[in-house]
Amino acid sequence: MAKVALIERELKREKLAAKFAKKYAELKAVANDAKRSDEERAAARLGLQKLPRNANPTRQRNRCEITGRPRGTFRQFGLGRAKIRELAFAGDIPGITKASW
Repeated sequence: MAKVALIERELKREKLAAKFAKKYAELKAVANDAKRSDEERAAARLGLQKLPRNANPTRQRNRCEITGRPRGTFRQFGLGRAKIRELAFAGDIPGITKASW
C-alpha cells in the first residue's frame, strides 16, 4: 500500500489539472500556432509558465486504484500487475483466464 500522502498528492494534481485544463489548452494552442506573431506566442509561453506547476497534466502519475502502487499499472484496468493477477485468478475480471498451452 502506498503512503496516503502520495495518493493525496496525486488527487490534488488531478483537481488542479482539471481546474486549469481549459486555460492550459488555450495557451498551448496559441503557443503552437505558427500563424500567430512571435509576440503573441511568447506571451502565451509566459502565460503557461505562470500557471501552477501541478496544473500540467504530464505531472500526473498512473496509480493502482486499490493499492496506490505507481509502477506496473495497466491503463486498461487501472490496477497494478499484482492486483490484476490476484483478481484474474479469483475470476473477478471477466474475460481474463490463466494462460495454458
